[in-house]
Amino acid sequence: MAAFTQVMDQAVHAMVDREGKYLTFSLANEEYGIGILKIKEIIGMMPITTVPQTPEFVKGVINLRGKVIPVLDLRRRFGMEAMNYTERTCIIVVEMAGTAGNIMIGVVVDSVSEVLSIKADVIEETPAFGTKLNTDYILGMAKIGKSVKILLDIDRILGANDIAQLEQKTEK
Repeated sequence: MAAFTQVMDQAVHAMVDREGKYLTFSLANEEYGIGILKIKEIIGMMPITTVPQTPEFVKGVINLRGKVIPVLDLRRRFGMEAMNYTERTCIIVVEMAGTAGNIMIGVVVDSVSEVLSIKADVIEETPAFGTKLNTDYILGMAKIGKSVKILLDIDRILGANDIAQLEQKTEK
């Protein structure tokens, strides 16, 4: 019985940890959210310098007020079809855990929607899609009205090898 109580306590803490404010954005007509505390700023599209020998989802780097920041296209990272950028396309600059501390990364999204306060009771676990599909980067599914927003764990969007490669490319 004690083990069951401990498991339930962990589940409750996990749900409460996901509660909070999220910046929501769209990709291919689906809505996603990133915890607002991870967001550093939102900028319009700007020239991106390509970097050779990076994964196809890495668009390159930008110079943001003297800092070189890697930029990735979330559409490509999630295996979606690339699209032409529009006036609503923007870069969300996020801070994520790197191998040697936090790093800043820009993520290209179709458009930014709004900031939502999401309560724990509307967040459901990520459904099981089978053993071959990695969904570790999904915190949960928030039921907002009749829609579902996919809440992302930005620290898990990239694997450790991807992060190490990006850190190496921007240090040069």
